[in-house]
Amino acid sequence: MARLDDIVVYCDERLDASAFDDYCPNGLQVQGRDEVARLISGVTASQALVDAAVAASADLLLVHHGYFWRGEAAPLVGIKGRRLKALLRADTSLLAYHLPLDAHETLGNNYQLGLRLGFEGAARVAGLLWGVDLAQPTGADALVDRVAKALDRTPLVIGPAGLVRRVAWCTGAAQGMIEQAAAAGFDAFISGEISEQTVHQARELGMLYLAAGHHATERYGVQALGAAVANHFGIAHRFIDIDNPV
Repeated sequence: MARLDDIVVYCDERLDASAFDDYCPNGLQVQGRDEVARLISGVTASQALVDAAVAASADLLLVHHGYFWRGEAAPLVGIKGRRLKALLRADTSLLAYHLPLDAHETLGNNYQLGLRLGFEGAARVAGLLWGVDLAQPTGADALVDRVAKALDRTPLVIGPAGLVRRVAWCTGAAQGMIEQAAAAGFDAFISGEISEQTVHQARELGMLYLAAGHHATERYGVQALGAAVANHFGIAHRFIDIDNPV
């Protein structure tokens, strides 16, 4: 059993959450009971995840995508109202970290994705962009196969089929960073989503682009943080994956 306040302080400090100017509030978004014995983690605080966490008797739900995004309507009605009502009725807290969980050097989505893909020697290039120089050049098909097997999802592939020597990546909706990756000398760029213009950018830059799924590429940071919290405080933790094809 751990105190909710202590867990929040631990996560805030571990992720240096106050250092980020984000699109949403990072940290405790919904306050439930003071004591935490069961922690559930997931990518997005959808109704399905909230319901699954409540069914699992979670005291605390930890996510990457929480609520109260900049520019969204403020009234607690409709979808948002129903999600919050379910959490409040169950007295379950919601803890959410967005950019801090993308950026962290060891717990972050980008570091964890590189780990998942087996990229040894990966390092931050700039900001949220990570990259690696491959020990041996690999074919585009082999890189696609590696990503598909690691994420259990076949990525959408745009660009040339030549040899790849340097790979960059940024999880989620970071397709707009493809030009930054190309300027830094990478042959391939992996992200989650793809936009209409990304296709043309990849072709004109001569860069291999893999759209591996926003959800699929961001499953690992929250699991790492959840495991760290559970280990530090001696509480139970389980990750629940709500399927999302995007």
